Amino acid sequence: MPEIWLSYGPTDVVLDVRAENLEHQIGSGGVNLTDSEITSKLESLDMSKPTEFVIMEHSKTIQKVIAILLDICTKKSLPKPKFLADKSNLNFIKTVFSDPSISVSEFDASQFSNANLIFIGEMEFDGLFGYNTMSTKILRRFGKDNMLEAYEKREGNLPLPGYELQTMQVAKKFTDGFEISTIEIVANQTGIVDIAVGHPSSTFSLVKSLSSVAMHEIEKHRVAIVSTGKEASNETLSGALSSIWNCSGAIKEEGLVILLAECKNGLGSEAIQQYVEGRMSLDRLKNPSKYIDGMEDLLFLTEMRKKFGIGIVSILPYLYTKDKLELTPFSGAKETIDYILKTYGDRQKISIISDGSHTLLR
Repeated sequence: MPEIWLSYGPTDVVLDVRAENLEHQIGSGGVNLTDSEITSKLESLDMSKPTEFVIMEHSKTIQKVIAILLDICTKKSLPKPKFLADKSNLNFIKTVFSDPSISVSEFDASQFSNANLIFIGEMEFDGLFGYNTMSTKILRRFGKDNMLEAYEKREGNLPLPGYELQTMQVAKKFTDGFEISTIEIVANQTGIVDIAVGHPSSTFSLVKSLSSVAMHEIEKHRVAIVSTGKEASNETLSGALSSIWNCSGAIKEEGLVILLAECKNGLGSEAIQQYVEGRMSLDRLKNPSKYIDGMEDLLFLTEMRKKFGIGIVSILPYLYTKDKLELTPFSGAKETIDYILKTYGDRQKISIISDGSHTLLR
């Protein structure tokens, strides 16, 4: 019996699947850059002047980039840069640094006009924008008034990850108005595949690298179990749902997708939170007068449920997952296998997507 380990929160869980039930195990691809190759790309940054790095999210690859940046400063006898992070990431970021002389503080939106800011983040896929780039991250964080325009430009009510969409033009237009620099990363579960430094308009070119290593063209499957493959991506339901959008194009009608996502930080979406609390109706999602954070994920989830079943292994209360969001909740990985074989038969083939946040199925 194959023993498959999948990311779940800060740990991995084992999924025991009989060989005759395993159809495919799909992970992210790409050849990882060496430390010297990463260093070479980062050395184009001018850190001789006072520099502040804004950490947009936390992950092992971002930790690696930070370590190399500090190493460059040490070797070139440059002053150590300051690091800024949103309140939600602040405590985690502080644990990354063993040197007490390194400044780590909360990022305030009023600092956004500072020309010395360099934003660090990972490029992934996005159901609304096609790609989750530094431009879309900055738009969501600082351009909430523009998000309604992007939402209204969506092409239908289903997620379209990996496509170049009109919605992206809203994000590009927003960031084009700022003199900022970014470090954009393409990663997989084991390391960094590509990295670019510059204005978000230039680092956007990494979408080609991301698509080339992440996209898999396969036949449609009836049943799939999906892990985000990344701790930061399964901390909230909103963050984890992207992994379902990434594989949704390869799931048969009336099939089943089961998501492994701990969701220790809850729903992660104001729109989903309002919906489960009875403060938002689904009717508002099609033509809203105001954008609410995470509205597209609630819309996509509502429409996807019409196409195939969605299950979840998480610590979210069943009141949210089963009663409000109409997901099938499971208490653990073993229960998912038992449910699949009981529902679809002992011979049912199961596809395993072990790195859903870095994988795109077509």
